[in-house]
Amino acid sequence: MRRARPRVLLIDTELVFMRSTSSSSLKHRTARRSAFFSTAVACALVGSVGLTAASGAQAEASDASLTMTRASFHTSLTAEPIVTAAGTDEASAEMREALASADVSVAAAATVTADIQASGVDVGEPGTTVDTAELKKAADRLEEAGSLPAPLVLGLISDVTDLVEPVNERVAGLRGSLDAALAQKAAEEAAAAEAARVAAEQAAAEAAAAAKAPQRAPSGAAPRVAASGTSAADAQAIAHGMLGGYGWGDDQFGCLVSLWNKESGWNYQAYNRSSGATGIPQALPGSKMASAGADWQTNPATQISWGLGYIAGRYGSPCGAWSHSQSVGWY
Repeated sequence: MRRARPRVLLIDTELVFMRSTSSSSLKHRTARRSAFFSTAVACALVGSVGLTAASGAQAEASDASLTMTRASFHTSLTAEPIVTAAGTDEASAEMREALASADVSVAAAATVTADIQASGVDVGEPGTTVDTAELKKAADRLEEAGSLPAPLVLGLISDVTDLVEPVNERVAGLRGSLDAALAQKAAEEAAAAEAARVAAEQAAAEAAAAAKAPQRAPSGAAPRVAASGTSAADAQAIAHGMLGGYGWGDDQFGCLVSLWNKESGWNYQAYNRSSGATGIPQALPGSKMASAGADWQTNPATQISWGLGYIAGRYGSPCGAWSHSQSVGWY
């Protein structure tokens, strides 16, 4: 009876190795991969032990004519593929979440670059673009991995997740720089607008004051103004220039304007038919003004000179004369 020949079972095992990640956010994925590796290693060890035992039995066989019949079989470790569109398992959900995050990051990078270029401001950064090339490639690889086993997809998810973070940080930095630059520009424009407003108001006030204030006559002798074409404003300007000669300030000018507005409207040709009062100061009779100049009938400056002398001698100041006129109706 021939001794039974030992049969050797050689197991060819296809092992799928996956990259591990150090990201703290993927610890639960690493645990699942570790379990997967343990199963594969255990299968490999069983095959190795069986091969060693069979070799020992062959060495002890004394029948050299024994031929070894090799029996082999092939086994593979498999896992169900994930379905990106409708898969409800954890890997499918994580895959879709990673792809969505990548899309958001890429879009935000393009938006902040476009906003900076449109603003025209200097954000103080050496560059205003965000490099998303690697993230796009990783997202493309992940999107095409729907037919792969779930364990393989986990590594691709890690790649995308790891690349999203630096892109988001760069986008946030550029956005902050842009916001700061726009705020500074707005503040500068507001300050410039305020300065322009103040300057415009000041210029308008100065123009209004210049329009109201009569022109001063040259210092020295009383100005001689031709009667022809002389207006009330011209006459007031002449009178204002003469106030300093009597020691009066601008505070007296308003009283003088009111007084002679009432008397003659500053018309050097004014004449009161009932009383005979004549000229701007309404001298009675008008010939009294000849003491100031022979041209008292045609020259408002001569009339004003006489009138101011009359006021100084009788009332002390234009405001004194105006107060008396308000009390009794004349001065």
